[in-house]
Amino acid sequence: MAGNRKPIVVVAAVIERAGRFLICQRRHDDSHPLKWEFPGGKVEHGETHQAALARELREELAIEARIGRRITSLSSRYMSRPMFRLYFYQVTDFEGEPVNRAFERIAWVEPPALADYDFLDADAALVRRLALG
Repeated sequence: MAGNRKPIVVVAAVIERAGRFLICQRRHDDSHPLKWEFPGGKVEHGETHQAALARELREELAIEARIGRRITSLSSRYMSRPMFRLYFYQVTDFEGEPVNRAFERIAWVEPPALADYDFLDADAALVRRLALG
């Protein structure tokens, strides 16, 4: 039964540099096309949240990130898709310059401008919080 499935565990990075946040736009052929999000992805079996997020950032952005504290978490579901549990983590530092390997676009955005981007619904509360400073 679909209702008894364990939720999918997803991790996302809040990366700030020089007062701007790194955000990523999903590809036009992806689910939720062209929506903006924080980079990250699914936790694979046997991975810690931190290891999964570091791996995703390496794969998607070619950076070596140091994962800091958990900022917030939530449970959500998009339409008929399985429930997921989303954990946002602060990236305290990273090596390398982000390279777009997986997205339509990436952007460094000042907090007040975050509200101008069409984010995934699951990111909305955190976006509002960050936009307020």
